[in-house]
Amino acid sequence: MFRTLQITSKCILAAALVLGMFIPVASAKKAKPEQVLYDFCSQANCSDGNGPGDLIMDSSGNFYGTATEGGNGDAACYEGCGVVFKLAADGTETVLYSFCSQANCSDGAAPYAGLIMDGSGNLYGTTAAGGNGNAACQEGCGVVFKLAPDGTETVLYGFCSQANCSDGDAPYAGLIMDGAGNLYGTTFSGGLNVGCSTGCGTVFKIAPDGTETVLHSFCPEANCTDGDQPMGGLIMDGSGNLYGTTSNGGFHSYCCGTVFELAPDGTETVLYAFGQAQTDGIYPLAGVTMDGAGNLYGTTSSGLNEGVLGTVFKLAPDGTETALHDFTGGSDGAALQSGVILDSAGNVYGTTDLGGSTCCDKHAGAGTAFELAPDGTETQLYIFKSRSHGKYPTSGLITDSQGNLYDSASAGKYNGGVVFKINIDATAKR
Repeated sequence: MFRTLQITSKCILAAALVLGMFIPVASAKKAKPEQVLYDFCSQANCSDGNGPGDLIMDSSGNFYGTATEGGNGDAACYEGCGVVFKLAADGTETVLYSFCSQANCSDGAAPYAGLIMDGSGNLYGTTAAGGNGNAACQEGCGVVFKLAPDGTETVLYGFCSQANCSDGDAPYAGLIMDGAGNLYGTTFSGGLNVGCSTGCGTVFKIAPDGTETVLHSFCPEANCTDGDQPMGGLIMDGSGNLYGTTSNGGFHSYCCGTVFELAPDGTETVLYAFGQAQTDGIYPLAGVTMDGAGNLYGTTSSGLNEGVLGTVFKLAPDGTETALHDFTGGSDGAALQSGVILDSAGNVYGTTDLGGSTCCDKHAGAGTAFELAPDGTETQLYIFKSRSHGKYPTSGLITDSQGNLYDSASAGKYNGGVVFKINIDATAKR
């Protein structure tokens, strides 16, 4: 089997945050609060995919995403090496590509993150394993790939192509693209420093010709005060500055994560280091979202205060951090692994992996979808309780013009996960 992600014991394996497309779709008649659009592993040997992640949507209402396992991979992956899939508006699922279709999985394996799409319909993403790995990662150190509309896959870059994986290793997050076609992302490990046994991670750029440039290697500073091990993706402002998070480093070498800014010249600035106060949350596993005033919003997977099992935070341009809501594992949810999105009124939407209901899973709950008003008031939009409706949503939400929400959950009727829709007019909010 491929490597599983190992981070501090308070953290949970996460798929990385990817930017979604907000495209209108038609609302369903007599809508229920939540409906499953597709249930994975419904085909033999999970050839349709297993473990879906973040989604994007095109102008016709089709969804595109990846599943970490499943597909028609070879013996290198006991449960398949993952797929890229398309889900039509009528619920028809099509596997566009199965990873490890090439010898030694040189085409990549284990895609944890979602996708982006260019104007020509090409899809771009990452895999955390596969590629042309070396002794540092025997199953491959991950790739950046392009998938053409006709299903042709091209590896744009294979990580650990340089000595000691100085170019990065294990991209768990997705990509963003600038107007010139350059791709940007993060790797969880690799890089130039020695602060971590396998490197503390990187921010990288892939030019259209496939040239990779490491924009920042984490932990060149004592005790990793610049952060280490980024799991989330990036966003870019109009000046070309990049923003993201690290899951560790910052205030302490062993704890608790950072929010950072990376200027176009590669200068890194830690905007906030978690763990400074009991109330600010720790271990951000996803990226951040920015509003029109330059405020950043994100999540942490845990907290320092006893009973705090994650937060939604707001970081002002002057560096002031505010925990908008502390999650406690009850009806409000727990263990936030994905980021948040905003609407035009400043409401924040997201999911929790656990909590919501004490009816199942040894009282841990199966997750929630929530809304936070600008003043921090939380409304539960949906509480997950059964496999038939999906359980454990760990990916980021996307929305349509009517405010309906879409996401995936990691468990379903066939134990392969689901893609679901939350009909906003049928929720408690309405």
